[in-house]
Amino acid sequence: SLWHSPELLSDIQDGYSVSGHLLVCFSSGYFIHDTLDIIFNHQSRSSWEYLVHHAMAISAFLSLIVTGRFLVAAVLLLLVEVSNIFLTVRMLLKMSNVPSPALYEANKYINLVMYFAFRLAPQAYLTWYFLRHVEVQGQGAFLTANLLLLDAMILMYFSRLLRSDFFPSLRKGSAGRDVDGEKFLID
Repeated sequence: SLWHSPELLSDIQDGYSVSGHLLVCFSSGYFIHDTLDIIFNHQSRSSWEYLVHHAMAISAFLSLIVTGRFLVAAVLLLLVEVSNIFLTVRMLLKMSNVPSPALYEANKYINLVMYFAFRLAPQAYLTWYFLRHVEVQGQGAFLTANLLLLDAMILMYFSRLLRSDFFPSLRKGSAGRDVDGEKFLID
């Protein structure tokens, strides 16, 4: 969407493209499906953070679909999915106990770069934009609150990733237990 219509970046609030609109609709469907999958497969207790994230995404995306405003912000936020590729590779490598630590090491650094480029940077830019340029009432206030909550979640996940892959000695609490429990990024 951004590749074919780079001019969208000049109007985060009111920019519109059919491909961007369809992307947000499709992503909303994915979040709804994944939420139902978590609930119906009785994973709610261990995946409550994902449910909170999905509820925030669904509500924000539905507001964008209905009003037609802030579509470009949603498309920018969906850049996050690029970094999910490397997080998923990381998880698969950990689960399969691949005998080549070099592959895991390479992915670890690529993952870090992608996390910054496609998660932290777009999120930081949009937070700055919303706090600086968007009205603090109605849909703008709702989306700003969503962004701030997502900021907290993304930073929490980032700290877990750093502790797990780059500072494993910080993972253990004083009683010898995992500080964060059985979390996706730590396991």
